[in-house]
Amino acid sequence: MPDDMSRCVEELRAALALHGITLPSLREDLPTFAGTYAPPAGLITLGNCNTATARALAAALRKAAGQ
Repeated sequence: MPDDMSRCVEELRAALALHGITLPSLREDLPTFAGTYAPPAGLITLGNCNTATARALAAALRKAAGQ
């Protein structure tokens, strides 16, 4: 599971970077490893971001949805 979660984090980081978006605290959620989540249900911490990043993320998602 750790490799899959790491891969997921890196794929998300790369996809966000294509839109100029960086979530500095994007990482694997460490308490997941102490939990009983069955693969592929590990948790990813998206973390906090400023309002400019949140707006950029919302715009990228709207654009991807064709709105």
